[in-house]
Amino acid sequence: MPMINQPSGQIKFTNVSIVKLKKGKKRYELACYKNKLLEYRSGAETDLDNVLQIPTVFLSVSRGQTAPTAELVKSFGKDYKTEDVIQEILRKGEVQVGEKERRDILERVEKEVLEIVSARLVDPVSKRVYTAGMIGKALDQLSAASGKEQQHGNSGTGAPRPAKDAEDGDDGDGDGDDDEMAKRAADLTLTPRKPLWTGVTTAKSAKIQALDAMKALIAWQPIPVMRARMRLRITCPTSILKQAARSATSSTAPAADAGNTPSKKDKGKNKKGKKAADDEEEDEGKPATGAATGTVKDRILSFLEQVESQEVISGDEWEVLGFAEPGAFKGLSEFIGGETKGKGRVEVMDMAVTHEE
Repeated sequence: MPMINQPSGQIKFTNVSIVKLKKGKKRYELACYKNKLLEYRSGAETDLDNVLQIPTVFLSVSRGQTAPTAELVKSFGKDYKTEDVIQEILRKGEVQVGEKERRDILERVEKEVLEIVSARLVDPVSKRVYTAGMIGKALDQLSAASGKEQQHGNSGTGAPRPAKDAEDGDDGDGDGDDDEMAKRAADLTLTPRKPLWTGVTTAKSAKIQALDAMKALIAWQPIPVMRARMRLRITCPTSILKQAARSATSSTAPAADAGNTPSKKDKGKNKKGKKAADDEEEDEGKPATGAATGTVKDRILSFLEQVESQEVISGDEWEVLGFAEPGAFKGLSEFIGGETKGKGRVEVMDMAVTHEE
């Protein structure tokens, strides 16, 4: 009977995640455990033995082709150390993700987005949160409608339609058509549009997508929603309270415009539509409700929707607890800092009050 030769040195990779890094003219690969790779990159895992399925640098994991020493020397230098090469590939390499894992990641991000949104939006009447399921259904409605809205935006009111204008004609010289097209294009640029929601993606962080989702829900109201109010504690020296506020416009400036760079000549128009992407509490784009004139105390109270309590502490410091829209927080903080020269404080007691106190 003929002898059957079995491959004694064959290694089978299971649950593998391949990390690829191009160095010089060669591409190097590592075979890793999926979950441990993510933990390594986040710093939770430091033991390479737990991350790698085998501590070997490959040219091709699927074919089992290991990287020759000569090639590693060309790419990483003659004094290279295998452990250093592995760590560089793990840190900088591109992770090859399968379809199933991609779906898992998307589901994880979507769950996180829904948790953030459901914790920060409330029913305007009851001030209570919606479940993640209800928020998800509302966002699905917006996602389904966003394609129609985008199509309407491309060919709807305000967009230039040269073909139709040419049919209508005016005096045959074309000048009227050009003027009309320019006017419509300008109107389209200046008209603020409601934010759209096209669904969760893995290309952005969950926090950023949650802010986008909240903007769309508040703008379109598929279910009645509003941002949950913040509960704040404000302290200020009593000697300053009765003084006339020095800044007449600081509390009325929209929080969303802070740090935003004008991009058009229409600076005075549609400021409400301009957003600063790096401020979490700016997304409603509402101006603070502070009065343009009055004492420091009057102006502070005007930022609050509801005052819970106020008292004088130790005879020289006034303290007030109250509720404010998230969009008012930045303007209030700037006002307190400017008027009290750092002697006053604004503290967040609760980021999102989800029921009536």
